[in-house]
Amino acid sequence: MARIAGVNIPDDKRIEIALTYIYGIGRPRSNEILAALKLDPNARTKAMSETDINKLKDYIEKNFTIEGELKHQKQMNIKRLKDIGCYRGIRHTKGLPVRGQKTKTNTRTVRGNVRKTMGSGRKPAAEKT
Repeated sequence: MARIAGVNIPDDKRIEIALTYIYGIGRPRSNEILAALKLDPNARTKAMSETDINKLKDYIEKNFTIEGELKHQKQMNIKRLKDIGCYRGIRHTKGLPVRGQKTKTNTRTVRGNVRKTMGSGRKPAAEKT
């Protein structure tokens, strides 16, 4: 198994797909990386030579923010929004959707499946005796 940026890349998948196992690299960026290095996107990871894998490793680490550094950057951006007390920061603090989605019916997962609207969490009436 090849190891890039601290992530084990699966051997049996095409390199185009295998690179997406790294946090911060999706399909478009994967294709961009392979085009820049002139590598075949259909090649399997196990079929690639060590030199190709080392080229991939070096290119990715030099040109992109990925994995832990990207996660840290994301957390710092959210913390900054909370600290300055802007609308988006307040929404993050309250655990509500930040990007304008309606909250009357949706956002169950963001709110932790809390049913805040009237009647949606109503208990059934007492049983007849």
